[in-house]
Amino acid sequence: MKVMLGTRNSGKITEMQRLLAPLGLELENQSDTDIPSPVEDGATFVENALIKARAVSLASSMPAISDDSGLVVPALNGRPGIYSSRFAHADATDAENNKELLDQLASQESRAAYFFCCMVFLRHPIDPTPIIAYGQWWGEILTQAKGTGGFGYDPLFFITSENSSAAELPADIKNKLSHRGQASQHLIMQLSASLVVSA
Repeated sequence: MKVMLGTRNSGKITEMQRLLAPLGLELENQSDTDIPSPVEDGATFVENALIKARAVSLASSMPAISDDSGLVVPALNGRPGIYSSRFAHADATDAENNKELLDQLASQESRAAYFFCCMVFLRHPIDPTPIIAYGQWWGEILTQAKGTGGFGYDPLFFITSENSSAAELPADIKNKLSHRGQASQHLIMQLSASLVVSA
């Protein structure tokens, strides 16, 4: 089955291709097409994931998988949340977003945080029963970046059990522990069951 991945984020594409490989799907990337990215004007990760999946499914006439992920910091009332990729400003780089996060946490005692992922599968643009999966990965925010791997807030996200930042983890360990890894495993289980039932 050919499925369109609804993202232009190169780091996310690499992760999702690896994570979803057990499904044996023929994954195509939005970044390899001229399909524009939709306006993500939902109020939650779930809404934005569905917006992206519907847009690429409609434009490609293919089933679609999309996710919306972000960093949630309770001390900042859940920010950056759904605005994680544009926390500093609309066209912010990872470095700018990381600096904004450190600046806003400078006066906070608690540095607890978690990455959250909502991943969805749509069979077609008006699919009334999308498959929805979630993942949540707890850690804390460092005072300075550590590691060069990953992307986004990974260099600032410290996992106590691993004694390292997400940016220092080998890809296989990160994919096993991460919010996106958890969500993809839940999606795989649901989608595998769905494919068996419909076969």
